[in-house]
Amino acid sequence: MKLDKEGNATYFEKKKTELYQELGLQARDLRFQHLMSITTRNNRIIIRMEFLKAVITPEFLLILDYRNLNLEHWLFSELTSQLAGEGQLVTYSLPFEFRAIEAILQYRISKLQGRLNTLQPQILETLEALVDPKLLSVDRSKLHILLQNGKSLSELETDLKVFKETILEILDEEELIEELCLSKWTDPQVFEESSSGIDHAEEMELLLENYYRQAEDLANEARELRVLIDDSESIIFINLDSHRNVMMRLNLQLTMGTFSLSLFGLIGVAFGMNLESSLEEDPRIFWLVTGIMFLGSGLIWRRLLSFLGRHLEPPLPPHVPAVLKKSQPAAGRVELKSSSLKAETFGLSRSTLTNQ
Repeated sequence: MKLDKEGNATYFEKKKTELYQELGLQARDLRFQHLMSITTRNNRIIIRMEFLKAVITPEFLLILDYRNLNLEHWLFSELTSQLAGEGQLVTYSLPFEFRAIEAILQYRISKLQGRLNTLQPQILETLEALVDPKLLSVDRSKLHILLQNGKSLSELETDLKVFKETILEILDEEELIEELCLSKWTDPQVFEESSSGIDHAEEMELLLENYYRQAEDLANEARELRVLIDDSESIIFINLDSHRNVMMRLNLQLTMGTFSLSLFGLIGVAFGMNLESSLEEDPRIFWLVTGIMFLGSGLIWRRLLSFLGRHLEPPLPPHVPAVLKKSQPAAGRVELKSSSLKAETFGLSRSTLTNQ
């Protein structure tokens, strides 16, 4: 797809070798790659991204294999109007390559922003459901959704990092910025404007810095989401540990109660033997023995629970008496007074020695 300065689009098919010869490029210049790159060769700007391959010249913009990338909506509804001066670009007064680069970078940033806007509410909703302290267990379906969103967030962070590194590599080299200004070396009028005070290289640098800042803002938002996921994971583990500790403590209390009942249950076992004694003839012995069993079991269980409470409670921080806090500045003043008294005493003794 070929777009000129007025936004008119033409479509054609051509062999790769013929296209390379016509543009004065080599085969490796237009080779497909997943990483983003912006390079120049023979007064051509070559932009390779994971979603498109484009060649920018001072006269036209060439999009390769656009039908296989699902870019028809952007190409027909937005890009043509932007190149014709009807969009929201800020480089209308500058040469054509500025508008083409800005349109492509704007589309890339909007795609990254859309991915972040899709992930952010999903992650926040999932974390809100998982961090609820009332839940005794974690929903596995929510964890699966969070895992998928975490992977998507990692891919987004990688794409933002590559985008930033590509632009930063250009910003660090003044020669690369100069090479991106194609019309400066082909159009005499543009060259005269650059000589008279309009610095196109500075305009290109400002354009790249603008989109670098936007990518940095998106990276910061993605980083905040990552930190929020890590913090929520710690909160989930703390809640689960807290509920686990409650269940372990309840289990220990019930074990102590069972031990207490078993200990005094030996009395009932002794009376349940098939041996005769004079005690079974008294009707009050049954109630007396039963009362002793339950009372003794309750006392021992209460004693064990108090022992458990003393040893499981966290120690309190050491208490600093208020009297010591108030006496500290006073002690400082006393020390100053004592030092002055020492000085006076030293002076008196010295004068006494001199008189002697």
